[in-house]
Amino acid sequence: MRRPRRDGGREAGMSVLEVVLLAPLVIGFIMILVVFGVLVNARGNVQGAARDAARIGSLQRDDASAQGAAQNTAATELARTCPGAVVTQVDPNNTAQNSRDFTAGGLFTIKVSCTVPLTGLDWFSLGAKTITAYSTAPLDTFRRTG
Repeated sequence: MRRPRRDGGREAGMSVLEVVLLAPLVIGFIMILVVFGVLVNARGNVQGAARDAARIGSLQRDDASAQGAAQNTAATELARTCPGAVVTQVDPNNTAQNSRDFTAGGLFTIKVSCTVPLTGLDWFSLGAKTITAYSTAPLDTFRRTG
């Protein structure tokens, strides 16, 4: 009695070759999607932190306490995304580097810069990406000062 051949002829081992060649491409594509997801999430977190920092800062009585409150708010919200976020007050009219005009009816504008580390996803040697967001909140016309 003869047994049927099971070696598949010339196509023996093709599936192994396909897996060996395609697996790194598929994993690389998935890693790129994960990197884009991390960056989109970080951008949303930075924009939210900038919005909240501007709002909290605009509720303070003076410029120094507004800057401190904005820094604390952004640092708290971005502690997991990017430790060491930089918060600076900027002039909304671009007339000066920093605006210290904290008068009723004015604007309180915050710039939040955050460096997101991508070292856990470093298949492609991406390093880190800096994300910057601006947010402005109006200073209440009828707020108490001093």
